Amino acid sequence: MFRLNKLTDYAVVLMTYIASTPEPSLHTARELAGGTQLAMATVGKVLRGLLDHQLVTSHRGMRGGYALSRPAREISVAEIIGAFEGPIGFTECNTTPGCCDLEPSCTVRYNSGVIGKALQHALEGIRLSDLTKPMHESGRRNGGTVSITFGSGANNEHDQHHHSRPHQPRI
Repeated sequence: MFRLNKLTDYAVVLMTYIASTPEPSLHTARELAGGTQLAMATVGKVLRGLLDHQLVTSHRGMRGGYALSRPAREISVAEIIGAFEGPIGFTECNTTPGCCDLEPSCTVRYNSGVIGKALQHALEGIRLSDLTKPMHESGRRNGGTVSITFGSGANNEHDQHHHSRPHQPRI
């Protein structure tokens, strides 16, 4: 099962909270903790990771706080995950060659790599701005393609950026 650790999950929550404000603005750690119901210590730890990976910026002073380093439509979910998890892959051997003794004879290694690339591509196609709006899943369940549609057309910031076509990464 593909799972994210809690800090990665919290990073997505914090980034989405920041991206949800109508105008770019500064958010204090205390405001972020209150708005997301996360502990202050956790918010501080996640913000340090986001700062280290240049996903947020920090402004000091009385009116200081944290802001996205660039517009939400330019930040992919893959970037946020990669900041806390490292390279995205379906199995460890596809992101860290030589980590498994069975690697030379593994019969699923190639297919695991294909799945990992599909997962990476899908997560790169989902933008932080997409997380601030409802998503809709469609597709076939029995071995078919699953599509995720963001928003409702012309009102969606991501759609406007991509010529008003619904964005549908395929998984």
